[in-house]
Amino acid sequence: MPYFKFSLLAGLSFSALLAGVAHAGDPAPTTEEAPKEIVITGSGYRIPKDALMSHVDVLTRDQIDKKPAAGLGDMLAYMPGIRSSSFAPGASRPMIRGLDGFRVLVLNNGMGVVDVSALSPDHAVPSSPTEAKRIEVLRGPSALAYGGNAIGGIVNVIDDRIPSVAPEKGYEGTATLQASSVDQGLQGAFDIKAGKGPWIFTFDAFRHKTSDYSIPVPAETLAYTEANDLPADTSDKQHNSFQDMKNLGAGVSYVGDFGYVGLSYKTTDYLYGTAIDSDVSIDLHQTRWDARGAFNVNWAGFNRLDASAGYSDYNHAEIEDGELGTQFLSKGSEFRTALIRDGQGKWSGTVGLSGLQRDFQAIGDEAFVPSTTTKQVGAFAQYRYDDGPWGLEGGARVDDTKLTSAATSYDKDFNTLSASFGGFYRPSDHSFVGLSLTRSERAPSDVELLADGPHDGTGQYIIGDPNFRTEVGYSLELTGHVVVDHDNRFAIDAHVYTSHFDNFIDLRPTGAVADDLPVFQYVQTDADLYGVELEASTKLFTLGSQAIALDVSYDYVHGQSAIGPIIRIPPQALTLKLESKGGKWDSYFEVRGVDARKDDLAAYETATDGYVTANIYTSYKIRTDTSLFAEVRNIGDVEMREATSSTKDAVVDPGRNLRVGVVYNF
Repeated sequence: MPYFKFSLLAGLSFSALLAGVAHAGDPAPTTEEAPKEIVITGSGYRIPKDALMSHVDVLTRDQIDKKPAAGLGDMLAYMPGIRSSSFAPGASRPMIRGLDGFRVLVLNNGMGVVDVSALSPDHAVPSSPTEAKRIEVLRGPSALAYGGNAIGGIVNVIDDRIPSVAPEKGYEGTATLQASSVDQGLQGAFDIKAGKGPWIFTFDAFRHKTSDYSIPVPAETLAYTEANDLPADTSDKQHNSFQDMKNLGAGVSYVGDFGYVGLSYKTTDYLYGTAIDSDVSIDLHQTRWDARGAFNVNWAGFNRLDASAGYSDYNHAEIEDGELGTQFLSKGSEFRTALIRDGQGKWSGTVGLSGLQRDFQAIGDEAFVPSTTTKQVGAFAQYRYDDGPWGLEGGARVDDTKLTSAATSYDKDFNTLSASFGGFYRPSDHSFVGLSLTRSERAPSDVELLADGPHDGTGQYIIGDPNFRTEVGYSLELTGHVVVDHDNRFAIDAHVYTSHFDNFIDLRPTGAVADDLPVFQYVQTDADLYGVELEASTKLFTLGSQAIALDVSYDYVHGQSAIGPIIRIPPQALTLKLESKGGKWDSYFEVRGVDARKDDLAAYETATDGYVTANIYTSYKIRTDTSLFAEVRNIGDVEMREATSSTKDAVVDPGRNLRVGVVYNF
């Protein structure tokens, strides 16, 4: 889509926001309002989504059940400000506002997943989004309670494996089944929660299996085959893009007037292809134990104590031509405890401690990072004062991170401080404006400090720098929410942000060659990012029992460092969705345009063309507890290559896909 169209939409949308604020004193709606959606990630205390000073989106269980079978990054990629790393279908980590890797924290119930997905884009997150009852996504460094590794944002996958309340009828659960044509895929999931209390038990199982998916054009571009001295690619399949994931989980909790406490176990087995021109696949295994509880207290103004602890044992092996290659192992434990003041007058707050230990080891020819141990202890506090028309929010976190490596005699402590402060104003019950300033500080990772070796997954020889200092980011974000209710409902959510980084860690080519691979070295520089994210919706009309609405979302981000453009910055995107809801039917038609990225490219980065794709979806309730759904994705069989992918010249997104499924709630 041409740039001016996006710019025009952004200008009109923000003008509408300002107009909404100007007319915020208009009469209140006479129709019954929907219940407010509550968000807890980032603070611990509950805040309505339309009263947050940063951009947060939530996927509910109903939405997740009907989403395409996909990795975490791909499932979230249509949200404004969110893209996928898109290395391969099995490896799709979220990218938030142009930042990824160690700057985006993926959590499971507020705890780290203890994997190696941030280490390299070909490494998967060992979790399926389908196991979640909701997914909360926070953009930017607003969630300082989780430390500097949330400097880009947080994705919190929240499951119900440790239940906090008993099911009303003594049991409840969900069973889903879906099939897809583009990859001969089949996915099934089942979960159940049983017990009237005080003991409650849960069990869940998930299986997802696909073959190599069909593509609209050959995966390898002509420039790629010529540069790598390969024959021209003529295949209509994305080579080596299969997936096979199995999850099993169980939990038990004791629920009473005091609160709840429980324990859960989960195991993941995941075999997937890396979708590049070789027979490299990754065989991943993880076992995880978690304990969690919430206790009602009455102490110093706090009314709840939350406590969590977890242990994870993760490993994956790279299999090349049937032979065992490099292995990555990560074992770790983590705890988090917080006193929370929630729903007690005008003040809300949280004060807490957290800690973790992670032991990492790589074995084999691609062991480009030495064995390391990372230990971190942190303390945090965050408070919010809400006086109705106006309010203030602020907090701080301090961390001590110790990283050691016996192999290199590396031993260093990093002390970091993160803090935020902001204020908000409500011109009326249906409008909100907030401004927040955040300082986030991140300790360098073991990879950025100590890497020295070949990594065939990304085709680079990677070198770190043990002399790195902490990375510091300063961010300013303006947030606006407006809802106008007259005959038709109109809502807009707008976010404008800018960030400056000192000691920004970036991976740059040196021009040298080692082990027949180009040498890339981590360097520190200054960097600036800025952008805008818009979401708007309006009810158009009613046709019989169907309410017709239009949803619009748009995002744009720009990133530049002192030594050149930041690599793989996503181009702007616009999504239009026409929805029809009511009675037994729920349908939508969606068009998404992604701009080309041909300018401001980093060294060794290739350009991508823009594209426009369309999807159509419908679901029908055959009973109150059972729904059938069908979807056609990429109706026009359009070629889609993602600018955020390091494999964009060898991996193309799936072609036209028919997906059908059933959801049964009991």
